[in-house]
Amino acid sequence: MEFIIDVSGLKKSFGKHEVLRGVDFNVKTGQVFSLLGSNGAGKTTIVRILSTLARLDDGKVTICGYDLIANPSSVRGCISLTGQYAAVDEMLTGRENMHLVAKLRHLRDYKDRVDELLAMFGLSDAANTLVKKYSGGMRRKVDIAMSLLGEPQIIFLDEPTTGLDPQSRLSLWKTIGELKSKGTTIFLTTQYLEEAERLSDIVAVLDNGKVVACGTPNELKTALKELGNQEYESEMPTLEDVFLSIVNKKGGSDTK
Repeated sequence: MEFIIDVSGLKKSFGKHEVLRGVDFNVKTGQVFSLLGSNGAGKTTIVRILSTLARLDDGKVTICGYDLIANPSSVRGCISLTGQYAAVDEMLTGRENMHLVAKLRHLRDYKDRVDELLAMFGLSDAANTLVKKYSGGMRRKVDIAMSLLGEPQIIFLDEPTTGLDPQSRLSLWKTIGELKSKGTTIFLTTQYLEEAERLSDIVAVLDNGKVVACGTPNELKTALKELGNQEYESEMPTLEDVFLSIVNKKGGSDTK
């Protein structure tokens, strides 16, 4: 299997609004693949489609060797998802949320792994406290920790570090590196371009319903420098420069 995710001609509309207009990309096993785009570009729509939460209108998608339309249950068996908003049960404790997900995944001997993840995200002291008493950042930590239970081949992380403090963000970056070293594929969307530049093997930029640029961070930066812009004669552009150049924006960036 050359590509663990293979997307061709992906289209999706909501009413008359065409969000995805023929998206093409592929991801190799063990890569960290980052998808960037402005607000409303369709990043979360792509994540929802690939994780079987929304149906595509047209196109071909293969994940872990399974056709997304023909075998959605097989696809769900090899992936894990952390969405933009924490999906936790407020009436359960942090530990109980973790145990619930472990049972739903039919995991055995999961309690030590739960304790390890709670410690990793600094939640050990609050593990037996109801989640409704957690701060927003703590809820996010539990949500991410739950997605790491089991051994999914692919983890979809939709803006996972939003709301996290710097220490927790660095901890998650370390975890992503560890998962990659074990062969796990990470599909990441982020509004932090520094995060994409630091973590990604491949970065794709989504604009006007299509992937308009795709490559390693260095390839994208080198391509911009070679365009001959005098601004970059003496220094290498950043990934933020690349993004702003591609989507024709001036000023601050926003890749939500």
